[in-house]
Amino acid sequence: MATAKDFRVYPFKWEGINRKGNKVSGFVQAADVKAARLELQRQGVNALKIKRKSQGVLSRYKDAIKPADIAIITRQIATMLSAGVPLVQTLQIIARSYEKSSIRELAAGIAADVEGGTPLSEALKKHPRHFDDLYCDLVHSGEQTGALEHIFDQIAIYREKAEAIKSKIKKAMFYPAMVLLVAFVVTAILLLFVIPQFEEIFAGFGATLPAFTQMVISLSRWLQAYWLYILLALIAAVWLYVRAWRNSQKVRDATDRFILRLPIVGNILHKAALARFARTLATTFSAGIPLVEGLLSSAGASGNVVYRQGVKQIREEVIAGMQMNVAMRSTGLFPDMVVQMVMIGEESGAIDDMMHKVAGIYEREVDDAVDGLTSLIEPLIMVVLGVLVGGLVIAMYLPIFNLGSVVK
Repeated sequence: MATAKDFRVYPFKWEGINRKGNKVSGFVQAADVKAARLELQRQGVNALKIKRKSQGVLSRYKDAIKPADIAIITRQIATMLSAGVPLVQTLQIIARSYEKSSIRELAAGIAADVEGGTPLSEALKKHPRHFDDLYCDLVHSGEQTGALEHIFDQIAIYREKAEAIKSKIKKAMFYPAMVLLVAFVVTAILLLFVIPQFEEIFAGFGATLPAFTQMVISLSRWLQAYWLYILLALIAAVWLYVRAWRNSQKVRDATDRFILRLPIVGNILHKAALARFARTLATTFSAGIPLVEGLLSSAGASGNVVYRQGVKQIREEVIAGMQMNVAMRSTGLFPDMVVQMVMIGEESGAIDDMMHKVAGIYEREVDDAVDGLTSLIEPLIMVVLGVLVGGLVIAMYLPIFNLGSVVK
C-alpha cells in the first residue's frame, strides 16, 4: 500500500564522474540519498558526494499549497471520476503527476487513508488547512448519496468561481494601492534628491523666492531631516496593524466594515460578498445539505463580517419559522432583485437554481466593475503623477521664470 512518504521528494546536490571520466555536478530530485544514487547510476554518473539541499524561503513559498491548487485538484478528481477511474487510483495519479512535492504528499496521504478503509470525507478532515468544513460536508453528502463524481463537479465549479472572484477582488484593490505607492515614491525621490539641487542654485540668486517654491523647499528640508523616523513609523504602523488584525477579531471586523464604505471598491466588495453567499448556498442546497446548515456555510464563505452577521441572523429567523426571503429583506443587506428571486425559488422549490442565477449575475457584475475600475485607474495614475511631478517642477522653475526681473 502506497503511503505519503513514497511520494515525498527532495532536491539533492551531487558531485561525481560520468562515463567519460569527467567530473560533473548538479541537482537531482529523490526521496532519499539511496534513491538519488540509483537515479544518478541510471544516468551513467558515479556519485562521489550527495547532499540534500536545504530549501530557501522562496522555494518553500513556491511549494506551498494554495487555494488555487485545491481548485485544480478538485477539477482533476471530478474529471477522472466521471471517466470511471476509481477514487484511490485517481488520488495516486495526482500524487505521481503533480509538480509540487507538497501536493504529491497530500494526495498520497489521502489515497493511503482511503485505501486503508477511511471514508474520503474523514481523510480530508485530517487536512483542515486545505479542506474546510464545507468541502468535507459536501464530500460526505456525495458519499451518502453515491454521487461523488457529481459532487466533486459541483465543488470544482464552486472553487473555480470562488478563486475567480478572489482574483478580481485582489485586482480591484491592487490598482488603487499602486497609484498611492507610485505617487508616494516619486514624490519622495524628488523631494529628497532633486529639490536640494535646485535649492543650492537658488541660494546664489540673492532674491526672495516665490511662496510656492519656499513651501516645497521647506517640505524637502523637513523630509531630509526626518525621513528615517517617518519610514520607521510607517513600518511600525503596518506591523502593529498586521499583528492586531491577526490576533483581534474586533480589528478584522472593523476593517471589513471600513472597506465596504470605500468608494468604488466598497461597491465591488458588496457584489463579491453577494456572489459568494449565493454560490455557496446554491452548491450546498443542490448537494442535499439542509438549508439551515447551508446558511451557516454561506455565512462563513461570504468573506465579510457584515454579511456573515446578516446571514447568521437570517439563519436564526429561518429556524424560528420565518421564510428566508422575509428574513433576508429584514437585514437590509440584500437588493430587492435577490429577495424576489429567493421568494420565487421558495415558491417553486428551486432555491438552488435561483441562487445559481444570482451568483452568476453578481459574478458578472464584479467582472464588469473591476474592468471599469482598471480603465479608470490607468488615466488616474497619469493625472495624479502629473499633478505631483508637475507641481514640483513648476515650484522649482518659478524663480527661473522671474530671473529676468531679479537681474534688473
